[in-house]
Order: sequence, then structure tokens, then C-alpha cells
Amino acid sequence: MKFGVSTFITDQGIRPAPLGAALEERAFDSLFIAEHSHIPVKRESPYPRGGELPEMYYRTLDPFVALAVIATVTERLLLGTGIALIPQRDPFHTAKEVATLDLVSGGRAVLGVGVGWNREEMRDHGADPRTRGRLTDERLGAILRLWTAEKAEFHGDFVDFDPAFAWPKPVQRPHPPIYVGGGEGGFHRVARFGDAWLANDTTPEKLSASLEKLHSVAGRQVPVTVYGVPHDAAQVEGYIALGVERVLFNLPTLPERDALTHLDWLADLAGRYR
Repeated sequence: MKFGVSTFITDQGIRPAPLGAALEERAFDSLFIAEHSHIPVKRESPYPRGGELPEMYYRTLDPFVALAVIATVTERLLLGTGIALIPQRDPFHTAKEVATLDLVSGGRAVLGVGVGWNREEMRDHGADPRTRGRLTDERLGAILRLWTAEKAEFHGDFVDFDPAFAWPKPVQRPHPPIYVGGGEGGFHRVARFGDAWLANDTTPEKLSASLEKLHSVAGRQVPVTVYGVPHDAAQVEGYIALGVERVLFNLPTLPERDALTHLDWLADLAGRYR
């Protein structure tokens, strides 16, 4: 079992550099960070977990800038998005940002992706929530072409471009791993694009019921990373029993001193299973 951390890096919490250094010092293998470009003041989309939308959603730093900073103070830590909102992202810029991160980190970038839930946020980017799944698939296909082809081209309903040069290419071959977030409705996307499933808001019991369907849809055994895991030994042991590759402990958005204390607590739990 591998252990990493998932969190929202904001202007109110620990800064990227001390966070990255602290994670590597405590032998965590990875960091996955969330993104939201903005939160519309008038929002009708309900928060998936219920209740009021936490303030951290309003204040996220740009994930690739933050991860690039962390790359400069770490040597082993995997640097992932959890998740990049592909319907809201230009594929040319996203391909270049991930490839650049992979280059400057020496091959440690992971692109965690999803379709998102905030319909108003999507619409502000010109994305139709009704077709965000198809849009996501085409943009992922385009990103893969930009990473892997010397003269990349793509022709779809939403993404269409003639042969183009796009550099840098990623360090990792054939490309940085893609971790596909979302529930069972996205298993076809895991099958087509995913190097792993990034499962969110689940328990070992819920996950167990989904794994057989995942592997059936994908036609192969798919590695699973679980996002946002609480400090709970019973849950960790449940994930170990299911053969999960990695758990990402949830780190609340906290000032530096409190964040480091919380990381010590999480590292102590992870150490029991290493």
C-alpha cells in the first residue's frame, strides 16, 4: 500500500513549498491537489456532499503553479491534480502545463482528471454541462496526441485542429499517467484513458461493490487510488484488503503549524502499514 495526501492548497493555508518538503520528509509518496478556477456568486448546483460549499473551494491556487513550486523542493514526491477540470481547460495549455511540470520535476507529474459538478462554473468557460463527458473525452484524446506525436492533429466534434508542433514532450513515456476521477458512470473513460481510477467519496464497502464492474468495463485490472481518506485505521485496513494501490489521506486546509501537526498524525497512521 502506498500513502499520499490530497488537499486544497489556498491562500489561507500552508504554502506549497513547506507542504511539499514536509510530505517528502514524512515519506508520503504523492500529493494530489484540487482546482477550481472560480465559484460563481449565483450557484444552483448543489454541493455533492451536502450543506454549504466550504470556503476552500473559493480560494484554490492554480494547481500547476503550486505543483511546480513543490517540484523544486522535492525529489521523489509524485505531483498530481485531484482533479483537473477538463471541461474548463484548453487542451493545448493543459498539455503544455503537464508536460512542463513533468520536465521540471524529472518525470513526476500525474494528471488526475474529471468532468466536474459545478454547472455554473463550467458555463462560464463556455462548456455545456449536458455534453461535458464527451467534451472531456475529446480533450483527453487531444492532450494525448499533443504529448506523443511530433506533428499532432485531432478532429472531433468539440476539438478540431490540423497538424501542429507542441513542445515540450513529457519526460515519462509514453506519457504521464492519467488518473480518472468520478463514479461508475465514468468507467468507460477509465477504460479508454485511465492508468488508474481516482475514487472519491467512498468507503471500502462502497468500493468493493464497484471494483468488479470497473474491471469488467475496462477489460483489465485497473489500479485504484482513493482520494480524501480520513484518519481511520479501519478504513485503511479495508482498502488494504481490497488491494487498493494507494490511499490519499485528506489534509484539511490549515495554517502551516497546524498542517504540519496534522501531517505528523497522518504519517503515524501510515507508518503502521508500511
